[in-house]
Amino acid sequence: MAPCPFCTLDNARIESRTALTMTIRDAYPVAPGHTLVLPVRHVASFFGTIAEEREQLLTAVDDARARLEQEFAPDGFNIGINDGPAAGQTVPHLHIHLIPRYHGDSDDPRGGVRWIFPDKARYW
Repeated sequence: MAPCPFCTLDNARIESRTALTMTIRDAYPVAPGHTLVLPVRHVASFFGTIAEEREQLLTAVDDARARLEQEFAPDGFNIGINDGPAAGQTVPHLHIHLIPRYHGDSDDPRGGVRWIFPDKARYW
């Protein structure tokens, strides 16, 4: 089994770090500024984290958002976690996607993350 890519990150990729979290830019961004917030500890699921990790993860999301607003001035954000293979998780180390969104980056952004099921996304 290959080593976890998040447990073996080059320190140069880490934008910020706390005792329990790391923040990096996504290696395959879907939008300018696409950022990942992850626990330092190797844990696959959000539901496997401890309370202190969850608190620091959400604080790190807030901090990353502030930096992205300064650098990119996005018009909105998608925040998401793929938790488990059935949910699309391909790296078994929890990571929170913080994806800046911009007016005009999608023809119709309504429904946001609901578009994982295109036939059910449109509810209006």
